Amino acid sequence: MLLFSRRFSRSPEPGENAAHWLGREGERLAQRYLRRQGFKILYRNFRAPHGGEVDLVCRDKSCDALVFVEVKTRRGLGYGTPGEAVTRDKQKLIARGALAWLRLLDHPDILFRFDIVEIILDDTGPAFNLIKDAFKLPEPYIY
Repeated sequence: MLLFSRRFSRSPEPGENAAHWLGREGERLAQRYLRRQGFKILYRNFRAPHGGEVDLVCRDKSCDALVFVEVKTRRGLGYGTPGEAVTRDKQKLIARGALAWLRLLDHPDILFRFDIVEIILDDTGPAFNLIKDAFKLPEPYIY
């Protein structure tokens, strides 16, 4: 994992669920991390009209690919790696969101992939792991 030196400084807003805060903070940190990796952030928290969701829609400038990114943030590895939480059902939900995004673009002939950004937040700061091409378009979806 790549360690990011800057500590996270925000705290939950009054009445905010700790898990919700952790997810929001992870997405904020993931955006900064991905920009440093040569990604352009196009959209955050895309929700498709008929179901489906994508945490971050990006363009990987190194290969000019559209990237649908799932961000998973944890406080530790007690329940496995963050990426292990991207189950088959979650992959389908992400795929539905991605396909809705592609429909909005009128089905372009473009390279796209699904990445996962794993973030471990502890007292030393965030540690990142980018899993490129983490999964393929799951059955029954086609593009």
